[in-house]
Amino acid sequence: MSTKKKTLYVSDLDGTLLGSDSRLSRTTVALLNRAIAQGALFTVATARTPATAVPLMAEVATNLPLIVLSGAAMWDNARHGYTHTQALSPSTVSRITDIFAAHRLNPFIYRHCGDLLHVTHRGTLSDVEREFVRQRQDTPFKVFHLGDDPIGDEGEALLVFAMNDYERLKPAHEEIAANTDCHTALYLDNVDPDLGLLEVYAPGTTKAAAIARLAAQLGVERTVVFGDNLNDIPMMRAATVGVAVENAFPPVKEVADVIIGTNDSDAVARYIASEL
Repeated sequence: MSTKKKTLYVSDLDGTLLGSDSRLSRTTVALLNRAIAQGALFTVATARTPATAVPLMAEVATNLPLIVLSGAAMWDNARHGYTHTQALSPSTVSRITDIFAAHRLNPFIYRHCGDLLHVTHRGTLSDVEREFVRQRQDTPFKVFHLGDDPIGDEGEALLVFAMNDYERLKPAHEEIAANTDCHTALYLDNVDPDLGLLEVYAPGTTKAAAIARLAAQLGVERTVVFGDNLNDIPMMRAATVGVAVENAFPPVKEVADVIIGTNDSDAVARYIASEL
């Protein structure tokens, strides 16, 4: 790599680096580890928390922090702890939850307490929410506090998150965006075409900002990012090279500099390997 510009490679997980089975293929793991051994700087930027991102990335030998919670935090795998967080103020959290309540929506609130996330949800869980919790509750990185459980309201709030029918979330998203300076993202689920995901973060919280911070720390000259969903567009626009997988949503492809194969063809890892 000595004859090429120092490059930071950053990939989204779901729908991009992960296959349709929501796992890293053996080929992708092998190609990434070979690239890292050759000196490639690689990490991921995901809306996931360490609870699911860390196990998914367990076999990849990157020594860079994982960008999690869409840039609201970075996770140091070696230290098993957060290296950077951006929190919502308590008054802002109160304003956001009031807006959700007015729209008869019950969000999850993610609070950072040391190296653990406490996640509260005060309403009745829908079937989709119940499955979401089931897949994430047996982890050393996260604890759920559901219904009337009074524990979990302490610590810095990093994220207010709701999942529901996309059209039902739109009015709440518009009101939050109009009445706060928070960074908001409303996008479709990778698997369920009707399911909307609404994320509310502290002002200035984006994958793009987190990547820029990491790139400055590493002193890289070039950033290459990979994505598939609408919330990946800002980081793709900010990158030196924005790469969309073939299965990406059309607006993502429109802003991409390069379009590669699908997430089921190890396309991200193959692209990185091709540059070394």
